[in-house]
Amino acid sequence: LEMFGLSPDVAKPGITLLELVEHRNRTGTFAADPRQYCCDLLSTIGQGKAASFVSEVSGGREIFIANKPIEGGGWVATHEDISERRRIEKQIEHMALHDALTDLPNRVLLRDRLEQAFAGVRRGEQMALLYVDLDLFKNVNDMFGHPVGDQLLQAVADRLRGCVRETDAVARIGGDEFAIMQTAMKEPIDAAALARRVREAITPPFDVAGHQIVIDASIGIAIAPSDGDDPDQLLKKADMALYGAKSEGRASYRFFEQAMDTRVKARRILECDLRKALVAGEFESYYQPVVDLKSRQINGVEALLRWHHPERGLVLPGDFISVAEEIGLINQIGEWVLKKACADVAGWPIAVSLAVNLSPVQLRSNNLVPIVMQALASSGLPATRLELEITETVLIQETEKTLATLHQLRGLGVRIAMDDFGTGYSSLNYLRKFPFDKIKIDRCFISGLSESEDSVAIVRAVTDLASSLRMTTTAEGVETQEQLDTVRQLGCGEVQGFLFSAARPAVEIVSLLAAGVQTGKPAARAA
Repeated sequence: LEMFGLSPDVAKPGITLLELVEHRNRTGTFAADPRQYCCDLLSTIGQGKAASFVSEVSGGREIFIANKPIEGGGWVATHEDISERRRIEKQIEHMALHDALTDLPNRVLLRDRLEQAFAGVRRGEQMALLYVDLDLFKNVNDMFGHPVGDQLLQAVADRLRGCVRETDAVARIGGDEFAIMQTAMKEPIDAAALARRVREAITPPFDVAGHQIVIDASIGIAIAPSDGDDPDQLLKKADMALYGAKSEGRASYRFFEQAMDTRVKARRILECDLRKALVAGEFESYYQPVVDLKSRQINGVEALLRWHHPERGLVLPGDFISVAEEIGLINQIGEWVLKKACADVAGWPIAVSLAVNLSPVQLRSNNLVPIVMQALASSGLPATRLELEITETVLIQETEKTLATLHQLRGLGVRIAMDDFGTGYSSLNYLRKFPFDKIKIDRCFISGLSESEDSVAIVRAVTDLASSLRMTTTAEGVETQEQLDTVRQLGCGEVQGFLFSAARPAVEIVSLLAAGVQTGKPAARAA
């Protein structure tokens, strides 16, 4: 009685099945025609057949009814409330097809909806698939932690939902990647308009757990049927277009072009080769001399990574460091460079300082300080001879953790230099936040000394500022005698550049050091 919501007054002994079903029909708990239902049931039982079905009752509950005939006439009816079981089944089905974090459709459901949408494409309609990748999302996790990153993804999902029509679909396909299926599209310009709406929705700051977070997105677009006539082809082409957008500086959208196929394959080969390079011993640390302008001697070197690719030959950092950051290898490579450079320089017969570049990812790592301590201990290089270079971009979203790490490194005796000074956002502001030991003036100002009074004024201002703050200045990219004379006159303490020496293998630097120190000649001549 409780299962069907019947009172004892209704379900009295002797009531017929038809009367009971008619009562349920009148009270809204049975939707079918009572007489037809009873006739069909009796007909089935009369044929000696078992019958079962699910009946929905009030409150959204579901009752499984099994009718089994018995010998001599009549039947046994079994009634089971399966509401909870069905709820769990639906929940499991939903979980299998939706992303647990954002509740958006996942890749499986997206592919199923693409299959359905291709029916319209085959009737002559067009459809677009947009791959949306959040730019530098890993930095959010590194800076604020994964719980904040997860909340940001949920907020992004909400904004994406607001960008599409009911006939479209938004899905999360993994990590920080989303996909949007745009159906019944008239022209590719419609997809471009949607891509712009997506970026306009994402770029305003997010307030997440008390943090103001600003992000952007790269978007790849593929159109059906021109870019693919099945879901797999369209997914592949949208992914390639996304690679194209990211490789051109991110924060943009790109349509798929046939030439992308070749570029994406080359990029993926590079990623694969890069993963093998460290294990295969294909990296080498080169060193560029830093010359003290008073003594005219080499007083330090900057470690610069080189990759001896088995097929491409010598590969410079500009061609692979950004890829290493994107695929999560930069910490391993950075650790290798630090330890290798410390070991090399510690073994040289002449004591010089060593400068090693740190990427923003390394500085945000929890184990940077222990790695530096280990590199110094294993090599025997005094901490006072190690100089770690960071750029202004590291401090754009400066956190207490970043500054604490820098102070810990300073506490070891390690020197901290700001590299590429003047090219960033608010250089003077950063100098107030952290007491750097050295300022390295970017080569773009040095190259313009002979042509631009502004460059001269900037270099003079930087050297004067550094002097007042008791910081050393190094002019980067000195390539001519005229530039050397100018930076010396403007007060720079150190220089480095092709005028003296390009970056060289360790064995050549040892010879260069010996020649320069023994003769007392300018490093330019020693080169």
